[in-house]
Amino acid sequence: MSYELKLAAPLAAFFGLFFILPLLILLYVSLQADTAMTSMAVSQFTRFLFDPFSLSVLAHTLFLGVEVTALCLILGFPLAWAYVRGPAWAQPILIVVVLLPLLTSVVVRTFAWIVILGRQGIVNSALLSLGLTDTPLRLLYTEGGVVVALAQVQMPLMVLPLITALSRIDRNLDDASAALGAGAWRGFWRVTVPLSLPGILAGCMLTYAAAITAFITQSLVGGGQMLFMPMYIYQQATALQNWPFAAAISIVFLAAVLAVVSVFNVLGRLSKAHAEA
Repeated sequence: MSYELKLAAPLAAFFGLFFILPLLILLYVSLQADTAMTSMAVSQFTRFLFDPFSLSVLAHTLFLGVEVTALCLILGFPLAWAYVRGPAWAQPILIVVVLLPLLTSVVVRTFAWIVILGRQGIVNSALLSLGLTDTPLRLLYTEGGVVVALAQVQMPLMVLPLITALSRIDRNLDDASAALGAGAWRGFWRVTVPLSLPGILAGCMLTYAAAITAFITQSLVGGGQMLFMPMYIYQQATALQNWPFAAAISIVFLAAVLAVVSVFNVLGRLSKAHAEA
């Protein structure tokens, strides 16, 4: 065995013991035909794939990730742009704003959003005091509330790759595009956005994967009004004690997430090749 392989052996053993082995156990449980685990079959997978309710939960969860990712991109790109193009004194302040969610427990942040979005929360109190509404709005336990809370929680995963991508763009390209007759917006769409595509796709991939698997935020802010895949798995495993079906749901959900992440990876490689060209 070469020296390089000997150095990689502990990492490979750790990866196999704590990642590959649990996945194999999960796959084994998902292939059990009943909760007693007396025989093996693919009935748990066929049950999920031919159940309209289960497929609707999967589709709803995947679409939730699209909504959160889009909102993070819309809000995160200007923030990353302000950090890269802003004055030097403002950069430490902006980076603290970006990293602040990572320095706070996800449970604390989620409960803070419950307070903010509640009927007596900050948003409703402000709307009532300004006379914009006569009765408190229903913001908590709605899909919009879940999207906003998840976007705030996952915002650093979008902004940090964008900052890296925008920092690599030569500022002289703006002057060059302006000298060739392009306006500010045209130069932005034709020069800045294409060159920042690797950062956009990397941020979208990280944000999407984190948003659709965020069990705590989905459960607390969404409450019992909406059902997403993490809660669906939790209900099957703990409330119904149907471990084979919960394992099958987990495998299907994992495959769906990996498929989306693979698409982002392919697009990221294409955009990187295009930017380097």
